[in-house]
Amino acid sequence: MEAAKIRWPNLFKDVESTLEDWIVQQMFIVRPVVETGYENVLPVRLLLEMRVPSIRKSSVAEVLTVDGILENWSKLKPVIMEEWGEERDHLIDLFGKVRDEWMEKDLATWIGANRFYPGVSDALKFASSKLYIVTTKQSRFADTLLRELAGLTIPPERIFGLGTGSLKATSKETRTRRPNSPDRLATLKNVMKEPELDRWNLYLGDWGYNTSKERMEAATIPRIQLIQLSDFSKKLK
Repeated sequence: MEAAKIRWPNLFKDVESTLEDWIVQQMFIVRPVVETGYENVLPVRLLLEMRVPSIRKSSVAEVLTVDGILENWSKLKPVIMEEWGEERDHLIDLFGKVRDEWMEKDLATWIGANRFYPGVSDALKFASSKLYIVTTKQSRFADTLLRELAGLTIPPERIFGLGTGSLKATSKETRTRRPNSPDRLATLKNVMKEPELDRWNLYLGDWGYNTSKERMEAATIPRIQLIQLSDFSKKLK
């Protein structure tokens, strides 16, 4: 929310707390569509335009619903990016700057706003194989969370964050058959498009940012195994 307020201050300056609360609640629902952190600002503004007709700049907001965002995000995103005149790199820089400033001013509250799912920290700590972290977060944020929340230090050359290269390039570095276990089906589909990643074992965590529809689809794909949070640590042994 804070990054959206900074990017579009005139749109958010008169927004009442009740509307802000509604946007936050809807973001919990639509969060599965967000692949990379910076994208969070887009549905935040879109939700605002859905509720406040006078500020609409997007052609899609008038008839859009929350379910519509979930179902059609891949089509909506390029439309609103163009209509709002936004650039990906600029939003990435903005989102990273907001996080950096928050961490610098009050690291404790930033850490407190994040969490690992139960059992994940121990699974990482006691993994029997060398760990590589592949994430859509910028590497410095992933490193801080691993150290502060999991008590785990992973060398920077084994953390592949936003902007550090493609999945194909990452695979050349990892050289591993260990599990690739995101909570986004779209990520696994991208992995499957790369022949160089055929040796990766693919698992979709049934926790986190995916929907029941996505889990049902994953169950029909032979290469993807749907796992529960309790199974995660077993896969790292």
